[in-house]
Formats: sequence, structure tokens, C-alpha cells
Amino acid sequence: MTSEPIVDEARSRPDRFSVPGHEQPTTFGPGRFINRELSWTDFASRVLELAEEADSPLLERVKFLAIFSGGLDEFFQVRVAGLKDQLAAGVREPFPDGRTVQETFSEVRARVIELIAREARIFNDEVRPSLASAGIVICDGSDLDANDLGVCRTIFERQIFPILTPLAVDPGHPFPYISSLSLNLAVTVVDPSTNESRFARIKVPTRPLLPRFVALEAGARLVPIEQVIAANLSELFPGMRIGSCYPFRVTRNADLDLDDNEDNDLLEAVEVELRRRRFGRAVRLEIGPEMTNDVVAFLLSELELEEDDVYRMPGLLDLSELWDLTKLDRPDLSAPSFTPRTPPRLVRESGEAVDLFAAIREHDVLVHHPYDSFASSVEAFISQAANDPDVLAIKQTLYRTSGDAPFVGALASAAEQGKQVAALVELKARFDEQRNINWAKKLEEAGVHVVYGVVGLKTHSKTALVVRREVDGIRRYCHIGTGNYNSETARIYEDIGLLTSDQVLGADLTNLFNHLTGFSREAETRSLILSPTGFRPWVLAQIARERDAGRNGRIAIKVNGLTDPEVIDALYEASQSGARVELLVRGVCSIRPQVSGLSETITVKSIVGRYLEHSRIFRFGVPTPEVMASAVVEHAADWELAGNPATYSIGSADLMERNLDHRIEAIVPVRDPELCARLEDILALDLADDENSWELRGDGSWKRLPATAGLSAQRRFEELARERSRRRRTSEGAA
Repeated sequence: MTSEPIVDEARSRPDRFSVPGHEQPTTFGPGRFINRELSWTDFASRVLELAEEADSPLLERVKFLAIFSGGLDEFFQVRVAGLKDQLAAGVREPFPDGRTVQETFSEVRARVIELIAREARIFNDEVRPSLASAGIVICDGSDLDANDLGVCRTIFERQIFPILTPLAVDPGHPFPYISSLSLNLAVTVVDPSTNESRFARIKVPTRPLLPRFVALEAGARLVPIEQVIAANLSELFPGMRIGSCYPFRVTRNADLDLDDNEDNDLLEAVEVELRRRRFGRAVRLEIGPEMTNDVVAFLLSELELEEDDVYRMPGLLDLSELWDLTKLDRPDLSAPSFTPRTPPRLVRESGEAVDLFAAIREHDVLVHHPYDSFASSVEAFISQAANDPDVLAIKQTLYRTSGDAPFVGALASAAEQGKQVAALVELKARFDEQRNINWAKKLEEAGVHVVYGVVGLKTHSKTALVVRREVDGIRRYCHIGTGNYNSETARIYEDIGLLTSDQVLGADLTNLFNHLTGFSREAETRSLILSPTGFRPWVLAQIARERDAGRNGRIAIKVNGLTDPEVIDALYEASQSGARVELLVRGVCSIRPQVSGLSETITVKSIVGRYLEHSRIFRFGVPTPEVMASAVVEHAADWELAGNPATYSIGSADLMERNLDHRIEAIVPVRDPELCARLEDILALDLADDENSWELRGDGSWKRLPATAGLSAQRRFEELARERSRRRRTSEGAA
């Protein structure tokens, strides 16, 4: 399918929202939606565009190449694997955009081939030569001189050879299992006595065993490890003649085939499925440019793949390993460093931390990471709670946490001190299942009450509750955020969190945790908005309110993904009534903006920059004068104050079916005018950004905005964090 008709009267149907005098969105047919999988390839293209920027710091360009490669791996493990499962099952129902599964798969494949060719061109023609000019030379094994080959041989014998296990394939040795995303060498060897050719596979040891790039000397002359092995194959096959050697890589389906409705022990069920995942169905074969057709045919036969599952890479395989280079101590090739600042309410002029509970009790605190320090806010909140003798209980959800896991240590310490500690560890957090199993077991050993989620749902909410004994009675303190409790990603992900002692929210979180750990059918809340029961109707009601306000309606939403058809149709109806809809969607987006008669007042922007935009903000209505008076940045002056007073909320959920219907998500309203102004500042700067922004057009294409104003929202947020820190020191000095 190459064209997407916007109007299709034959497919129209009654819609739940009706705006008198306006065409129903459904009369525009399935073409009113953009295909989700193709939208992801557009996002991948935006990442590559950052790698193409010649004036960016060189190691930043390397980073974006690594991000693209890693993201493509995950896309195939999950989304393309899902398409192949549907093809195998004979699914005929089209996607919301009208494409069949086969049409979607074919278009995805065509786009991926274009993307990997572009990736190789950026690396081979631009980044690699620039690295060499900067003294970081990535050598080809074929270009090494005799001295270099001698160095490689020594490294091979001492560090690599003892690890390798060549596996032959013959009647006595079946084709070996090829693990997902492993780098391998397909080797043919010839027996000189019989002239018989044999096939062997060598698994290349990379991280965490060995670095992908082998340093030839103390300097930065590097050789890919697979080429070092290829140059020394005679050591692995003594007495044999080496015929050919080609790198290849296999990607397998990584989705867990888990029905936790049927399993009594979810921990055991996930462990079993993780073992099965190793043998998931192959979905992609990546090969180098020189591999011969007979070797390709042999691999396809053994892996049970088709020709359209082969991706011939024009250069090195698996550029995600370029992350190693980004860790080089080369500040001259890196982006300027930024040190997160402690939020002013959480630190004294001397730099000493304050009593967090006293500070939060006095005033809610909004934290914006990575500009506001995660360590001195969220981590400190849990750490102080763990060591405070007046804290009675701590409850926390853990979806993804970091390798050093400071939260796990704090919770374990609290339990060992006799506090009541409960942790909801989501075992089904994709690609973090094994890590979460390990943390869950350690927490249980320390005496923490560990639960693994609600049957049939993933727990994706980012929530923590601290119960503290105080002079005036028991008080509850909360953290509700948009990002994971992960100190590593908090340095590179943009996220927002609310620290509050609001007792209504505290009661709501208590009910949520009781729901997660007990047998209640759902959590009753007065302020907190929860998915899967309350989030969808809340979003639709808020959109309808702004739709009914007509030209005075205002909607601004910042999410990672927007794909839900019902929400999209509601936004279309709001636009048809005249409401202004401003959307910030980092990744996949299925809505079509700026279509005449359908979405003329809808705009969609994507910001892709140094930090991964990850926060979710929902603003419905017109900001009040009180909020605007507290704002720091300059805002548009065309607000029509006759509209509904704006409400602000943040939380863990995107506007995708999985978040609306199949996950536990928590959305928290932000009511304090000062904090609402912070959120309005974030939205305003993101909407004004023209350095790292792309705009979605009605035909489904993304266009990079020209940097006419030269405004980088991310850089401005760094400046604002510094300014807040300076103002705090100045005000404390005056006091």
C-alpha cells in the first residue's frame, strides 16, 4: 500500500462523540490514522538525523548511532516479531490505518533497508574518518601490517582464544543454537586430505566478556574483535585450510509467552519463560556485505527464515557497541557536561541537605530531571525514609531500576531496621525481567514484602509512599513521577516527579498499594487517576470539555507515544469544534495533524536531543493569570481567558492502548500555581524549541524545523536549573 486515502465514506460508522455541524472523524476512513510501526521508523530516522549533524560533538554523533542500532534491535525483537507472529497465524484484520499485516511488514522492511544503508553511510563516510582524524582509528583487519598482525595474534592468544568454542556442523554435530543478538562468525574449512568442505560457527565474545573493539596499543587504534578472530582462524582449526569467514547476527522474538492468569507462582512462570525466550523464533538475520549466497541459504534453512528476513549490512554489524567509544575520556569530542542541581527547597546554602520531610510538608516539590538532581531528591527521599526512626512504612513500585540499585539497598536496610516495607517488583518489564527477579529475591531475603503485580496487568506506575509518625499524628509522604526509579537513566532521561505530603493523595496511594498487594478488585481514589479503570474516561472527558469550549478550548499534551484510536478521534472532534490542540510526541504517533476538515487546529512536534524526552504532561484549558504570573519564561500572549481554567497533571502513562487498558498507571493532578507554572514553562519551551524539533505534517511525513530562533529547550532547562540554584544562594545570603 503506497497511498493512504483520508476520506472513505464506505468505512464510516457512528462515533461516541458527536459535534453538530462537523463531519465525524470516521468519515475520513482508516487513512486518518498513521501506521504505528511505520511511525516508529520515522522516529528512528530522526535519531539518525542527529548522527548526521556535522557540527555536533563527534562522540554525540557516535552515541546516536549506537542508540539507533539498539533501538532497531528492540523493534525487531518485539514489533517485527509481532508482525511475523500475526503472519504465521493468518491474521486478516487490518490495522486501524487500513494496512494488512503483510503490507505493514513489507513497508517496514523497505524502510529498514533504507535506514541501515543510511546508518552505514554516516558511520563509514563521516563518523569513522572523523574519529580517525581525532586519533581514534578503527582499523580493518585486512589493512593491518605485519607488526599489527603480530600484536593481534598476541592479544588473541592471551585474551580471546581461551574463551572461544568453535562448533562444527556435520552429521554428528547438529547446527548449534544461535542466541539472540549475539555476534557470530560463519566459517567454512576444507580438509586438505579429502578436499571436503565443512561449516563451523564461532560465537564472538563481546560485552560483558570482552570489549567489541580491541586496542592495538596504549593509544586509540582499535580493531573489531571479530576481525581479530578472523585473522587467527588457523589457531582454531589446526591442520585445516580456511575457506571463508563471514560475520552474522540473529534476532529472536523476545516477547514472553506468559499467561499469568493461569500460573500460581508468577516468579517461577517468568523464570521459565526467560529460559524459553532463549529459544524464541528467529525473526531477522543480519549479514555482512560479502557473505555468499550458498552460506546465506544454509543459514536461512537452519534458522527457518525466509529471504525477506535477511538484512545485508553495508559495514560493521551491531553498531550499538559504539557505546564503548562514548565512554572515552575525550571532553574535546563530547558535549559540554552538565551537573544536575539540587532543587532549592531541598538544600541549604552550605550545600547540606535539609530535612526532606519538613521541606515537603511545608510545600510540594516538583522535580524535573536530569536538570534537578535525582540523587538529592528522589533517591534522598527514600534513603532518608529508610534511616528515619520515625518512619513506620515504605511502599514503592519498581518497574526498571539501575544496576547499582540504591533503592533496593535502601528498602532492604529499612526492612532490616524493622520498618514495614513493601515493594511491587514488575517481573514483566521487558528486557529487565531477569534483573528484577534478582532484586526481588534480594529484597525478600532482607525481609521486604515483595509482590509481583496484578494478574493480567503490568504495573507501570512510578509511585512511592512513606508513612511517618509525627507530633500531630501519622502523616503520609508521596512521590509520583513519570520515570523509573533508576539512577542511571535519570541522568539521560527527561522526567518529572511530584514530592508531596498531600493527605488525599497519601490516602489514594495507600489504596493503590493495598490493591497491588491485596485482593481488592480496584483502588478507590479521590485525586489520583489510575489506569486501566479511570485514565481513559478521564482523558476523554477532559478532551470533551475542551471540545465543548469551541474556539476557546485549549489542549496541550506531552507523551512518548500516541496511538489509541478512540483518543485520536476525540482529539479530531475537539479540533473540528475549533479547540487548539498542541501535541508533543517523542516517538510513535498515529494522529494526522493539519488535515482540512479533520485536524486543522492540531499540531504535533517531536523533540529528539541530548536527553531522551520521557515525561508525560497533560494540560486541559487556559492557564490562569495566577499561573502565568509565576511563570519564568516568556509565553504567548494570545490566551483567550474565556476558556476553561487549565488543569495540569503528570504521570506514567502514554496515550497508547497498552497504557490505557492493560497497565497499572498513575496520573497525579498538580494544583499549586507555582508548580503549574513550572509545567507551563516546560510545555512552552518545548513548543518553542526549534533546534531539536520535528513537525508532523498531514501526509504523515516529519519535517525538521529550521533553527530560526536557535532555541534549545534542553539547553534552556539547564540554564534555568543553574538560575534557580543561584537565586537560592542569593536569597539565603540576604537572609
